Amino acid sequence: MKKMDFEELMSKINYTFKNKKLLLEALTHSSYVNEHNSPNIKDNERLEFLGDSVMDLITTEYIFTKNLNSTEGELSKFKSKIISETVFATISRDLDLGNYIFLSNGENISGGRERNSVLGDVFEALVGAIYLDSDYPTTREIVIKLLDSKIKNLDQIEWVSDYKSALQEITQLKFKVTPIYTVVKEDGPDHDKTFEVEVSVEDKVFGKGVAKSKKMAEKIAAKQAIEKLNKEQ
Repeated sequence: MKKMDFEELMSKINYTFKNKKLLLEALTHSSYVNEHNSPNIKDNERLEFLGDSVMDLITTEYIFTKNLNSTEGELSKFKSKIISETVFATISRDLDLGNYIFLSNGENISGGRERNSVLGDVFEALVGAIYLDSDYPTTREIVIKLLDSKIKNLDQIEWVSDYKSALQEITQLKFKVTPIYTVVKEDGPDHDKTFEVEVSVEDKVFGKGVAKSKKMAEKIAAKQAIEKLNKEQ
């Protein structure tokens, strides 16, 4: 990445890194590290881990202060819609992060720059990097600005609806049991897996989902199950 690219990206997120190596690490996918096999290159997985926790705290604090009359259950449902791979991926697209990520040739050719799982992860890694480079108040301010428009338009973002909770409510009411999600198939290398998940109720399969993450595959399966159960009513 050229210096010009660093400046351009930092302008988009409205933050200037003191330690540019953190930004570089946040943008480095594990496939790139595996391809180049250099001890001097770090992938973004540790920063992603940190960023996930930072995002959880920022989001929880934000919706808690903005929804003073909401119950714990309502707040949990709201948070589950925001803390999602798809919402994070849409923010990455707004920032054009896909064009900045360091990927292996294979991952690049296979469309990794547009894949929700990759884009969601790199956003979390970027948040983790900003947190380490600055402090919590600074990170919170940046994140809230990026999240604000998403929070106001959650219903317009594909797959953010909490299909799993909705399905559980339906099955408990109709069958007095909770749905069971089973990973029936995994394809691809560790850094680029595809998961096939089935959701069953009383040993009968009602839905199937295929996606780049287990969570997304489960949501797709739950949505399909809800549609099937509604037709049977």
